[in-house]
Amino acid sequence: MKTTLLTILFVAFGFASQAQKEDFFRQKNLAELYPFYHGVASGDPLSDRVILWTRVTDDTLSVDSVAVEWRIATDTSMSNIINSGIGYAAESRDWTLKVDATGLQPDTWYYYDFKVFNYHSLRGRTKTAPVGDVDSLRFGVVSCSNYEHGYFSPYRHLMDRNDIDCILHLGDYIYEYEVGGYSANISGRSNEPINEIITLEDYRVRHSHYKLDNDLRLLHQQYPFINIWDDHESANDSYKDGADNHDPATEGLWIDRKNNAAQAYHEWLPIRSPQPGTGRIYRAFEFGDLLNLPMVDTRIEARDEQGGSAETNDPTRTLLGATQYGWLTNNLGTSTKQWNIVGNQVMIAPLEIFGTPANYDQWDGYNYEREQLLNYVVNNNVDNFVVLTGDIHTSWVNDIPMSNYDGSNCTGSAGVEFVVTSVTSTSFLTFSVPQSLVTSMNPHMQYVELSNRGYGILDVNKLRTQFDYYYVNDIEDPNTGQYFAEGFFVNDGEKCAQQASGFSVNAGPLPIPAPALPVPTDVGIDELNYQDFVVFGVYPNPAMDDITIQLFMEQAGELSLTIYDLQGREIYNDQMTNLSKGLNYAKLNISTLAQGTYSVVIKSATNVATKTIIKSN
Repeated sequence: MKTTLLTILFVAFGFASQAQKEDFFRQKNLAELYPFYHGVASGDPLSDRVILWTRVTDDTLSVDSVAVEWRIATDTSMSNIINSGIGYAAESRDWTLKVDATGLQPDTWYYYDFKVFNYHSLRGRTKTAPVGDVDSLRFGVVSCSNYEHGYFSPYRHLMDRNDIDCILHLGDYIYEYEVGGYSANISGRSNEPINEIITLEDYRVRHSHYKLDNDLRLLHQQYPFINIWDDHESANDSYKDGADNHDPATEGLWIDRKNNAAQAYHEWLPIRSPQPGTGRIYRAFEFGDLLNLPMVDTRIEARDEQGGSAETNDPTRTLLGATQYGWLTNNLGTSTKQWNIVGNQVMIAPLEIFGTPANYDQWDGYNYEREQLLNYVVNNNVDNFVVLTGDIHTSWVNDIPMSNYDGSNCTGSAGVEFVVTSVTSTSFLTFSVPQSLVTSMNPHMQYVELSNRGYGILDVNKLRTQFDYYYVNDIEDPNTGQYFAEGFFVNDGEKCAQQASGFSVNAGPLPIPAPALPVPTDVGIDELNYQDFVVFGVYPNPAMDDITIQLFMEQAGELSLTIYDLQGREIYNDQMTNLSKGLNYAKLNISTLAQGTYSVVIKSATNVATKTIIKSN
């Protein structure tokens, strides 16, 4: 095997000049982040603790875990340390690390960082949940962020606001498709790995690829997240026992793929699992006396396969499952909070076109269980019931109608639903009727917008809950602006939405942002010895014919590549020339190798990276 089997592919970003290309990668600040290239994140805030997350990337490690120091403080200079300790980033967890930082005060902004090999990570910022009497809360609300449908500029605009407490991500944090499989074909926005993700390594690489996005990394740095998954974290239109986008004949057992997706999700996101070692994600959060926030799993916890009109009223079919249904109704029935807001994946309000449900993947396909849940809410006087929804890539404000609904006097509604549009994903709703006719056929719908991408702001106070819709001008422009479109609210004690006269405002004071770059404290900046290249992944692995090596070059140059078998014999070597500054992909044909395990060694003048690959039949 020689040079004809090795191909170097620079990822084209559509730059007009080399200067623009170099400036793009300089702004990404990847070199300065060693070895925490994926940044930091926090999530699942409670009143006395929060999950802290990072990932260590270093190609020289010859052990299966590495000790990582962490600390959390009340100030950006990290002088008032509240708690600290040591955790372990392990190969078995894809070198990710999660710490449950305890001993914190309620309703407090904190700053945190990690340290390994004498290098510091970015300093992150997070906030604990309040207790007692709470006047107001503000959340950023997002869903459906498909890398190939545009830039994550809604994340950038959310980060820049600095006027919210937490991010609620309602699912489809990643997408599973191959390059071009569900795509706007934007130059520079291509999935990695290039294949549809199925194996554990596939899902890990896709999460890694997303976390290297500058807008997403910076949003994680500044706010805690509360995440739930939808279908694309595993496969399109997934359910308990399968998915529309899963073929057991060619893609293996669904249980294996589902477990792979769940493991990578828990590794790469700052989520606290209620039952460690399981895939369960439904859980609840309390924010003082103001808000009860249960986050449910309507997707793969117990969902029966999607059906049609004949199945929707079947009492044996379920979206939540008996265990989760009992947990949710108990949570709502025993809540003493003023507002009960449910984070949910799919639309709960009916959506009918000429009297026929438009989408049986949402609650319309499980009408019997929906009626049972709403009857429980009404009969048990659950206060201020609000549902937050993603999934559908469009914006909606719905009253949640019972059989006796009358919008003219706000009777017969169980509550209000706010549906946020997608971050990037294109709308898949193609009605042959105008939006005004959609609302006329669904009188419980107060707002319908089917075109724009963006995010929502959920503003909760003692008088009302308001949801503001913000859209970006052009999701395919990384520097696009944004604008406020509409705001809708529901008053305390009422169950129908009304249009707001303008957007909600945080009166402040606003917190100090975390520093944009790592702040070295034990060594001077001139002493830092950054690696001149980093290997982010080798995939697929195992492989039959080709493997792709994803690597980052601090400067343009070349590397050597050598393959050894298990006996240490050199069986291939070559030079990787014409590598550009930034991200590169080297494709290597291994079809002539015998089945087995091999070591791929990549060298520069100063650094060495070793990756193990498996050649399958």
